[in-house]
Amino acid sequence: MNKPVNINELEVGFDIPAHIGMDECEIQTPCLILDLDALERNIKKMGDYAKTHGMRHRVHGKMHKSVDVAKLQEKLGGSVGVCCQKVSEAEVFARGGIKDILVSNQVRDPVKIDRLARLPKLGARTIVCVDDVDNVSDLSSAAVKHGTELEVFVEIDCGAGRCGVTTTPAVIEIAKAVEAAPNLKFAGIQAYQGAMQHLDTYEARKEKLDTAIAMVKDAVEGLKAEGIECELVSGGGTGSYYFESNSGVYNELQCGSYAFMDADYGRILDKDGKRIDQGEWENAFFILTSVMSHAKADKAICDAGLKAQSVDSGLPFIYGRDDVEYVKCSDEHGVISDPHGKLKVNDKLRLVPGHCDPTANVHDWYVGVRNGKVEAIWPISARGKAY
Repeated sequence: MNKPVNINELEVGFDIPAHIGMDECEIQTPCLILDLDALERNIKKMGDYAKTHGMRHRVHGKMHKSVDVAKLQEKLGGSVGVCCQKVSEAEVFARGGIKDILVSNQVRDPVKIDRLARLPKLGARTIVCVDDVDNVSDLSSAAVKHGTELEVFVEIDCGAGRCGVTTTPAVIEIAKAVEAAPNLKFAGIQAYQGAMQHLDTYEARKEKLDTAIAMVKDAVEGLKAEGIECELVSGGGTGSYYFESNSGVYNELQCGSYAFMDADYGRILDKDGKRIDQGEWENAFFILTSVMSHAKADKAICDAGLKAQSVDSGLPFIYGRDDVEYVKCSDEHGVISDPHGKLKVNDKLRLVPGHCDPTANVHDWYVGVRNGKVEAIWPISARGKAY
């Protein structure tokens, strides 16, 4: 394991964007900042919701890729563990002390399977998704080799059109193979409907989830008829958690973006037709950027371009301002329309990125800010862990 980093020994502006105690205006840009008050309120709110509805909440670690944020979600929100998409990502969380980890993806490469089978030795309950019965023997062999137990979710493709089986007989076939395999345990069903999370209207999202829930109920009933119980039925995201939690079949949520709230998620509407970033959740995650040029009277140029964010879900918006607009970007530059010349060089702005997950993955640090002061510096622990 790598030696822990001593934040105080790192140089601001080269190694790290800030030190604890600095004013927000002194933070080096572009960098990611977290509004700690908003983040904590979001985490507590989802935690209270899950508890009230009798749901486990397994937070999506691939969203923030941070052991520190995951531990905050455990402490303040009562989360039970994390979802990860990759084995290396899961290893980071296990080494960081997270005790219940789901790799919510298929693992087929022999080297990755071998690493997966070693995860329980780090003290973490380890669950993996399977959608092909041929995967079962490979997982079993690796677990036997290392003297560990791997748990398995059978993944159902309930509308995302990616991984997962589509019929109850296929679910039963894999579950039976898992139950018969040494050092494996059937733990339940993975049924995350990712394709509908960003549909604009509540009604459109509900229509997709009604179909998904029907598929899951049929699978659970089919397994029960074969004498196989599902300990966990897991799924649900920031755009749908209220459907899964009231379904009568799901008992575990996998929400991620609720904690940070990006621009793309913020646009979707709740059941009352209101944007979810205007009441349901707060923006807590920002790219802090500085104006570095205002040579043109009607536009400012900032230091957050393509290399500081992902624009797959659209451009960021400037938080708390309606007099200026982020209109385009290139590698190192962001262009801000400033028709009234309100901005000046070295002004700092908070950008709400279009998509938080890939934006986090291009930075090394989170700077936690409260009342205009830097309170926390957290490494983005699993940054770049894509294998």
